[in-house]
Amino acid sequence: MTLPEHARYTWGGDEFLVVEIAPDMSLEANFVANSIATRIEERELPGIVDICPANASLLIRFNPDELPYMDLERHVRDVDVEVRKATEGVLETRVFEVPVWYDDPYTRATGAKFREGYHQDPSGTDLEYAAHVNGLADAQEFVRRHHERPWIVSMVGFVAGLPFLYQLAPLSEQLEVPKYLSPRTDTPPLTVGIGGCFTAHYSVRGAGGYQMLGIAPAPIYDPEQKLADFTDFSVLFKTGDIVKYRPVNEAEYREIEEQVQAGTYRYKQASVTFSLTEALDDIDGHNRKLLEALNVA
Repeated sequence: MTLPEHARYTWGGDEFLVVEIAPDMSLEANFVANSIATRIEERELPGIVDICPANASLLIRFNPDELPYMDLERHVRDVDVEVRKATEGVLETRVFEVPVWYDDPYTRATGAKFREGYHQDPSGTDLEYAAHVNGLADAQEFVRRHHERPWIVSMVGFVAGLPFLYQLAPLSEQLEVPKYLSPRTDTPPLTVGIGGCFTAHYSVRGAGGYQMLGIAPAPIYDPEQKLADFTDFSVLFKTGDIVKYRPVNEAEYREIEEQVQAGTYRYKQASVTFSLTEALDDIDGHNRKLLEALNVA
């Protein structure tokens, strides 16, 4: 995919700058957005309040009394040029293995409550619908396609700790599923769902419109920071993290739940280098390289 030559800059009142890298999501657009956010943060400009990278854009909140808006725009435009000229295209990040009980009774029961008037196919389940719209044989085939390739965290937000993830797969093989016709008023905590081309990993219970695929046994948001994986921060995922979902059965789900309650559970994870160039040239080869790190972790 070819990105627009220049980002689109939009001001939101006196305190916000929106930088739109591209109108559509892509690995390239997401990489540029996150790279700009990182480099602006590294400049330690006075007056920067917050930097929020998203799928193909970023939002910068600033104090105009400390940082004139023209100065901020100049810095961002300079960084945008730097990022696009950079030849290495690498990101030092982490890869996580995340267990999921696909087709679990909790999301099934919730889905059954929200069919008529909410869902495109009231007669089936979310997984069956997801398989159908992707031309797959059955729900099991969809589950396999969902967990066999890793996903990259493209943004974190909406509610505390909720990541949106984009699958590292050729465009022709990416999974895409429409969201509910009308959002549910309930979604079990730690539901793993899909809407459009994005997986959303619900950090807490609440409303939602993504098709529900399964449920995870371990938290991704720990405000009390009880587990060791949350020692530094209450939110597990950061933009750029790589996630490999691993299917588990009920017995393993319960076992992990017990470890979480005991405070002993640790996510399997490793440090890796993500290369945009390698991913675009040979996505499956680069995926294997990323996932090898989990085998030695």
